[in-house]
Amino acid sequence: MPRAGLDAEIVTRRAAAIIDLRGLEGLTLARVAGELGVATPSLYKHVGGLDDLVARVAAAVTADLAAEMGAATRGRSGRDALTAVALVFRRFALAHPGTYPLTQRRLDTEAWSAAAGDAVSAVAAAMSGYGIEEFDVKRVRFVRAALHGFVDLELRGGFGLPDSVDESYSFLIDSLDATLRALDPA
Repeated sequence: MPRAGLDAEIVTRRAAAIIDLRGLEGLTLARVAGELGVATPSLYKHVGGLDDLVARVAAAVTADLAAEMGAATRGRSGRDALTAVALVFRRFALAHPGTYPLTQRRLDTEAWSAAAGDAVSAVAAAMSGYGIEEFDVKRVRFVRAALHGFVDLELRGGFGLPDSVDESYSFLIDSLDATLRALDPA
């Protein structure tokens, strides 16, 4: 019988917290169990092992990112929507340094695919104010690659120059906006 109050969601969220604190390499079933006050074998009533747990964390945090981007862009378009997505993307990555990379890692699970689809849709919706009526893979990849590249470099300590990283991110948003406005929407 599973422990009262313990379920797959609680196990998944605890694992996500561990990954954000210790990195993916710091996640073990024993650590999760210890933090939840249960024996390691008890986790198997809720998750199918470490790989399953990592897949669940990836789906959960990708869904969280998608929801935050979707909420930030609701009622906005063009530059305002792009800025909202960009700011959420960076804020999320910095707040979740261990789990953020899992949002960018393709997994063949139904839950992750649905969450990733929602995240991509939020980015695509942010571009609707640029005259892009239909989903445009090239433009979505362009924006995602720029945002991810920046935050990945920032998370890895890749910006050693003394200039403001915030100003550089604003410049990136300005550049994305200018490029999207200059592109033929067709």
